[in-house]
Amino acid sequence: MEEIRKALEEIDRQDAGLSAFVEVYREAAAATRRDPPGELTGVPLAVKGRSGLRADTAGRLVAAGAVPVGATAVPGPGTPWRTWGLGAHGPTRNPWRSDRTPGGSSAGAAVAVATGMAALATGGDGAGSVRIPAAWCGVFGLKTSNGLLPSPDPTGLAAPGLLARTAADALAALHCLLGAPGAPGPATVPGPGAPLRAVWSADLGFADGVDPGVLAVAEAAVGRLESAGVLATTGADPVLADPADAWRAVRGGRPEEARTVREGNDRVLDTLFDSAEVLVTPTTPNRPHGHDGPGPDRYSTALTWAFNLSGHPAASIPAGFTPDGCPVGLQLVAPRGSDVSLVGRSVALQRVLTTLRP
Repeated sequence: MEEIRKALEEIDRQDAGLSAFVEVYREAAAATRRDPPGELTGVPLAVKGRSGLRADTAGRLVAAGAVPVGATAVPGPGTPWRTWGLGAHGPTRNPWRSDRTPGGSSAGAAVAVATGMAALATGGDGAGSVRIPAAWCGVFGLKTSNGLLPSPDPTGLAAPGLLARTAADALAALHCLLGAPGAPGPATVPGPGAPLRAVWSADLGFADGVDPGVLAVAEAAVGRLESAGVLATTGADPVLADPADAWRAVRGGRPEEARTVREGNDRVLDTLFDSAEVLVTPTTPNRPHGHDGPGPDRYSTALTWAFNLSGHPAASIPAGFTPDGCPVGLQLVAPRGSDVSLVGRSVALQRVLTTLRP
């Protein structure tokens, strides 16, 4: 199949320098035939980590015709920070800035999609592990609603996710994950006269020290979307409680310690979604950091992990670049269970915020 051949060629050409994969399924992928046909027949699929093929999401995508080309890099042992990857050729490198990390933990997945080594990748998002690398590699990333799809995480924080070049590609895959390939979705929205009702927040009311360069790109992206008539910001900036301690409590098996923060944030978000269709933020408060780590007391998850606690679906779409060439993502959060609508809406938004491949 032509798409598989091209993906394998890109892996041979680029992966030694980027280290996106821990294992390449070269022979198995090259031997795959077109039949039986499916919604994703011939789509090169990267799976997250060595156990990625055993994940329920991978099984559903393969059943729809996607062809696994390899297992992608995830964080290696020996470090407390998870926004990096370790592949077969060393640390995974950001395709836009080789001196920077691609984010994580779905590090190799984002790099593979950004560079054409795969068209689609699976991921898991427990604190931002799909959205952060999507933002830092300039691709589309989706964390599904918690509980929508099977997840092995007993805490309930992690939800399956997808990474793709575009929201349109992710929408086709999401239909397959939900058991309705080819089902009609709101992919042709919004437009002039029907803008998406949004609330913009730079920091969710608690995230101190958002990088001014990141914020400038995100705000400019929102301005472009408003000028194009596809987004209309309204409503007050929400003030959430910092979810850090609550997230750690749930992860540590002490969910009762998180009850106050979760219930309070849920009330704020429920009120917001009574009148708005999406909440919009920068995906991360910082730009990609170096391979030696983010630095003390800096959390790339600051704007993402609240929605692992709340369970809302959230996506990151490419928003542009800082002056030093680092990609920035725009996070869209939607009501629980509205995953198809969220991705469908993202199609029109991403068309306005088009970026080039590295």
